[in-house]
Amino acid sequence: MLFLGPLILVASFFGMEFMAWFTHKYVMHGGMWFFHRDHHQTEPGFFERNDVFFLIYAIPSWLLIMLGSMYQKPVPVWIGLGILVYGIAYFLIHDVYIHRRFKWFRDIDHPYFYAIRKAHKIHHKYRGKEDGECFGMLVVPWKYYIEAKKTYQRRGKGK
Repeated sequence: MLFLGPLILVASFFGMEFMAWFTHKYVMHGGMWFFHRDHHQTEPGFFERNDVFFLIYAIPSWLLIMLGSMYQKPVPVWIGLGILVYGIAYFLIHDVYIHRRFKWFRDIDHPYFYAIRKAHKIHHKYRGKEDGECFGMLVVPWKYYIEAKKTYQRRGKGK
């Protein structure tokens, strides 16, 4: 389990990107649009109803870690930790870097991060729940990465 645990964590982390995409496309832009709408249509205040979706991932992560620990089952603990690490990455990239809800850092000077911002900007050009695109967070359409890399190189950075 020494090497299997971290492997499970990494697999869980990357599996969460698919779960986030699926949930975003079919749940947030579907039956739970009421909670997600204020994320696309800015309303006053720091908190959004959309913030409730944090619980969709935090509760299973917490339960897997807690119950796995209580019953000495390491696999659920590693899965829960993978979900937790994805949640931290989501918070830092989505809320801090993309939407700048916290003023911790501005731009990360790398084409991949520019591509993430571009794809999210494309997603937010749609104010309603229909016709959306780019529902993922870490995996973005290749065309945005290529575009960002060309811009990055034109500014004399990178190879």
